[in-house]
Amino acid sequence: MRKFFWLFTAFIIFSFFIKADFSFAQQKPVEINFFYSTLCPYCAKEKEFLKELKTKYPEIEIKEYEVINNQENQEILKDFYEKYQVPDQEKGYVPVTFTPNKYFVGFNEQTAKDIENCLETCINGGKETSQIIKLPILGEVDLSKVSLPVLTVLLGTLDGFNPCAMWVLVVLVSLLLSLKSRKKIAIVGGTFIFAEGLLYFLFMTAWLNAFLVVGYVSLTRILIGVFGIIFGIWRVKDFFTWKPGVCKVVDHSKSQEKLIEKMKNVLKPAAVPATIFGVFALAFGVNLVEFFCSAGFPVMYTRILTLQGVGTLQYYLYLLFYNFFYMLDDFIVFGFAFFTLNQFGFSDKYNRYSTLVAGILILILGALLIFKPGILMFV
Repeated sequence: MRKFFWLFTAFIIFSFFIKADFSFAQQKPVEINFFYSTLCPYCAKEKEFLKELKTKYPEIEIKEYEVINNQENQEILKDFYEKYQVPDQEKGYVPVTFTPNKYFVGFNEQTAKDIENCLETCINGGKETSQIIKLPILGEVDLSKVSLPVLTVLLGTLDGFNPCAMWVLVVLVSLLLSLKSRKKIAIVGGTFIFAEGLLYFLFMTAWLNAFLVVGYVSLTRILIGVFGIIFGIWRVKDFFTWKPGVCKVVDHSKSQEKLIEKMKNVLKPAAVPATIFGVFALAFGVNLVEFFCSAGFPVMYTRILTLQGVGTLQYYLYLLFYNFFYMLDDFIVFGFAFFTLNQFGFSDKYNRYSTLVAGILILILGALLIFKPGILMFV
């Protein structure tokens, strides 16, 4: 089984790089002709945008022409006007950008999106970009047609149903049910969910701000992509080496037993403030212990989020949106326990296949961040 897994891993990595090298070698450069003035602030903004575009799409070749002080470049611009049949009312303005099949006068956020979409079409031989992946359970998913909110729901939900952290939830619920008290379930369960959600939100906020500080540096995008591929392969490996009831991040016989003892201590008779404090400490401890088991999705998602260029408020609203779906499984399990006083768990088969789905999706997102980041720009 181990030999099969390492052969599978080597094949995946090899196919990524062979595919990338082949496509780059066979493809002719997509030419962009950019006419600008050194005195124009919009031209300066587009120059920065084109630099970033070049790092994302090595296939493109950018030619720049300063037209205010260069008579020869002015003549070249006239030739482009004629070739692209630019109306007289649009002539004489900068910046003006010519792609193989369209031209763009002026520059703003919408123009940037239009230029990139146009380049995607050119790079793909005149066809609209379509990246269809086939996932177990989910079926076919076209990433080029998935909006950011849909991706948020998808990743948040899959992240929430992480089997490596679910055992804590199931054990805590089983201990709560022994008390036969809806009030205790509401206090302990509600506090645990709130504390867990708060920590995860702070954790994702830290990643988001780290990526915003370093900006749109391509190196960080590539590094996170590599991390995603490695993390995804690790999760896929867990599918082939799965053992029921085991989380490989922590020692099953010692660390998990210590956590269970802490849960029992929290549930001992005590004043409500002391119980709430104990549950907060337990939730924070559990999340920190399970960090390596669930780091893939939040790291990948926050990096994808920084590529969108949305406002500060929207960044945090998306994080809250993600966290809501991340906590959805907790709401379901605790809600079921509260209203029925029965335990609700997940089978080993579910745990195994959810690990496979998560691994494949993280691996694909990592590859897209490296080779096709434009597909992950939704706005």
